[in-house]
Amino acid sequence: MDSTPKLLIIEDEPDLVLGLRDNFEFEGFRVLDAGDGENGLALAVSEEPDLILLDLMLPKMSGYDVCRELRRRGFKMPVIMLTAKSQEADIIAGLELGADDYVTKPFSVRQLVARVKAHLRRSSGKGEQNEYSFGDVWLDFRNYQAKRAGEPLTLSPKEFDLLRYFVRRRGETVSREDLLNDVWDIHDYPMSRTVDNHIAKLRQKIEAEPANPRWIITVHRTGYKFLG
Repeated sequence: MDSTPKLLIIEDEPDLVLGLRDNFEFEGFRVLDAGDGENGLALAVSEEPDLILLDLMLPKMSGYDVCRELRRRGFKMPVIMLTAKSQEADIIAGLELGADDYVTKPFSVRQLVARVKAHLRRSSGKGEQNEYSFGDVWLDFRNYQAKRAGEPLTLSPKEFDLLRYFVRRRGETVSREDLLNDVWDIHDYPMSRTVDNHIAKLRQKIEAEPANPRWIITVHRTGYKFLG
């Protein structure tokens, strides 16, 4: 089986695509590309790449819509947004649609390559606990499956990432900065609201009383603690 990682670039700036292709092929990637959202979505569905670099402002279909549709269809591959926008609200919107990370243009290609490799390591699940249970919740991190009280539980890829991180650090207090750094791989933007929003949505799915959580508790002025 071919172990070469497959990267899909959905970007409408030809010079940028050419530069990214050269750098990632040098790093040993197989690179596919599309210049608009519709073709990008079609390639993502047919080729199932290991990771997608997705521009937000695209012809025919926006990057937001591409990401939303991929997640709606159940595709789990990491998505890194490429954006000229730097407003927090725009970035949060992309992350909450299911993107895993973002870089703002202009960016360092070396840093982007490092982020891509980090996300691929994380998504491979090497060295991770594949199954975990707490209360009436069962999680299969390898196959992205979950159940609650024996019934299928729908979790987004980012919710699985959050739970995997909490399981790894159960009983510890983790800050919002820890979560942004380690789950979103974001180190340079004050975006704690996206953490809080994801936690709130996750509690709705796993807690008997989301307003009085048992499993993911808030540590005042610090962050969160998982008690599973």
